[in-house]
Amino acid sequence: MYLQKMFSCSQLLARPNALQTFKRAASQGKNPSSAPFLTRHAVRQWSNVPFFTVPLARAHGKSFAHRSDLRQAKRILVKLGSAVVTRGDECGLALGRLASIVEQVAMLQNQGREMMIVTSGAVAFGKQRLRHEILLSQSVRQALHSGQNQLKDMSLPVLEARACAAAGQSGLMALYEAMFTQYSTCTAQILVTNLDFHDDQKRRNLNSTLHELLRMNIVPIINTNDAVGPPPEPNRDLQGVISIKDNDSLAARLAVEMRADLLIALSDVEGLYDSPPGSDDAKLLDTFYPGDQHSITYGTKSRVGIGGMEAKVKAALWALQGGTSVVIANGTHPKVTGHVITDIVEGKKVGTFFSEVKPAGPTVEQQTEMARSAGRTLASLEPEQRSDIICALADRLTERKDEILSANKKDMEHAVSTGRLSPAMLKRLSLSSSKLNSLSIGLRQIAVSSQESVGRVLRRTRVANNLELEQITVPIGVLLVIFESRPDCLPQVSALAIASGNALLLKGGKEAANTNRILHELAQEALSIHGVKDAIQLVSTREEVEDLCRLEKMIDLIIPRGSSQLVRDIQRAAKGIPVLGHSEGICHVYVDHEASVDKAIKIIQDSKCDYPAACNAMETLLVHRELLRTPLFDQIIDMLRTEHVKIHAGPKFASYLTFSPSEVKSLRTEYGDLECCIEVVDSMQEAVDHIHKYGSSHTDVIVTENEDTAEQFLQQLDSACVFWNASSRFADGYRFGLGAEVGISTARIHARGPVGLEGLLTTKWVLRGEGHTAADFSEQGTMTYLHENLPVAQALPGRRTTS
Repeated sequence: MYLQKMFSCSQLLARPNALQTFKRAASQGKNPSSAPFLTRHAVRQWSNVPFFTVPLARAHGKSFAHRSDLRQAKRILVKLGSAVVTRGDECGLALGRLASIVEQVAMLQNQGREMMIVTSGAVAFGKQRLRHEILLSQSVRQALHSGQNQLKDMSLPVLEARACAAAGQSGLMALYEAMFTQYSTCTAQILVTNLDFHDDQKRRNLNSTLHELLRMNIVPIINTNDAVGPPPEPNRDLQGVISIKDNDSLAARLAVEMRADLLIALSDVEGLYDSPPGSDDAKLLDTFYPGDQHSITYGTKSRVGIGGMEAKVKAALWALQGGTSVVIANGTHPKVTGHVITDIVEGKKVGTFFSEVKPAGPTVEQQTEMARSAGRTLASLEPEQRSDIICALADRLTERKDEILSANKKDMEHAVSTGRLSPAMLKRLSLSSSKLNSLSIGLRQIAVSSQESVGRVLRRTRVANNLELEQITVPIGVLLVIFESRPDCLPQVSALAIASGNALLLKGGKEAANTNRILHELAQEALSIHGVKDAIQLVSTREEVEDLCRLEKMIDLIIPRGSSQLVRDIQRAAKGIPVLGHSEGICHVYVDHEASVDKAIKIIQDSKCDYPAACNAMETLLVHRELLRTPLFDQIIDMLRTEHVKIHAGPKFASYLTFSPSEVKSLRTEYGDLECCIEVVDSMQEAVDHIHKYGSSHTDVIVTENEDTAEQFLQQLDSACVFWNASSRFADGYRFGLGAEVGISTARIHARGPVGLEGLLTTKWVLRGEGHTAADFSEQGTMTYLHENLPVAQALPGRRTTS
């Protein structure tokens, strides 16, 4: 006889350190019962991690207006739907998911928040236990009567839900208790029915009990008493009181009764869609407002449970009206949603957030759709029309400079008063008349180059008679550019997007909010000349950068402009969107033993001191060993000291000195300030090897009078920019004649180095035939391939193709 091995609650209680193993095993698709168990020491280590303390709760009565405000939530109720708690076969609990939820709730509880749980699962857990018992009983009876252990003809009776609930409730609670024990968190069970809310005395008793449990730092776990409860009756809500006919309404009722700041309702869908999930046009709603109910079409209910999305929305709106914020999210896919509960509390864009405050402007999703639509029109304009737009923007930069500088002055004064920006960041934030003039000149260069951008033919091939193929440049689509305290970046990037026919979404730092606002207005004024105002959008809502990086279905390329930390954060966050940029600018200058004294001093000074915060500033100076204790080396050191550059010694350089500067902690450091590392090398080849090991493939320089040495350096080094006898500061789109740049890329594919107009284009293939089919060219066909290259020329008028 074969019986399926089942993992019972008693086994969990016997091995209380299995919690982390449950989660890991479940996430790997394994049976948790077969996994080895963790030691108690590992769990104790986790429970001793210090947490920040959440401030006291705000005065209740009004829900949070924005997601970012959810960080302030003190009292939180988590509702676990049946689909979250139960397994896919609806018989037994999803232990891995449950373990993850327990961990997150315990983490928030240890931060000083007051956590409550409304849970389903008693029926499913009881069904598992009862089926197991019935199987055992039937197998024994059959064996006694037939003498054979044949179970193939056995059938299980239909189990009544109330009996399952009675059999499963104690086991469900014991499971919770065992799991929370791993985090030194105490729990308490409360079973309720409708009468507990409709009878005033019982409601007061329930309220008092819950408050006392929260005061003692205990997590109440609440469930409807399904063992004695009647079947749900629809549409029996009393005046102003929502009936307890499912756990959604129970959670909403409790949230309002207990004045919870936040209700998190977890189910098996990502949140609320404007139409049934799975339909072609269904869109997940990031935020839902009470007045939007008419725009929702509900689908079917979940595979288990009795609520459904319509019941969830009704309960959520009821709680919202009572002053509790609500988020509906998916709790069934930890690999996709991560720590969904803690993510929600941190204000991340997860699930659907219910808010009573509707923003005055469009959401970022709506902005992206508007940009994409207008961007397609922009790409279809004639090159001369796009050039007109860019020239109009260039004119406005000088004609309206007083408005721009006035807005910039406000940003500068605020930045200085708060003291949050370093001197280098303040310099980036500042605009001047000369800066605006330079910007205007750069934009006019872009306007000229835009004449030969979108629709340019790169290759023409006659595939066969009357069958021609062209490879044509087209826009990438929707660009997201995120930049820090560099308002001059906005018109530069806007001009490049216009020239390349791309839609553009801009996210600037709040420190430049006033300047960015006026510059964006000028860009949209210029775009209005040809009716494409919406092609460039400025994100001014409270969107987090991480949330923008999740719009993989709407954004085609992210370009970060800012600190190396910003770039790294975006590269980590943008899991489904390509990121163009460099995470570090560790640029080297190598001074060869045959270097010119004057050239070496000038190049080092400019590379390090002209603008030390720039990504193309020198961070490491490599010096040939033969230059030590020579007048050239002494002059280099004197110049750096005069410029107040703090020097760090590399290991090899430090070994030559009796009294040396502080030895560098890492040879791979981007200082971004008046600091640099000096290291000694024995040859040009050692310099190349050093740069390959510690550099970031950004910009590297050799200073030498030996042409052969210089050429070897230029050929062997694989950085994006490699210079001979020139400052590293030349690594710039404007200085390269690109008009401007969206950034400098150290990637190995697509654009590399300063990225201008060409880097914002991709290609598509256009085939023109006369009824040709692939079968015509088979062995039995009548045609053969020619593959004859044709002269490349601009596409003929009327035949230029864009996307």
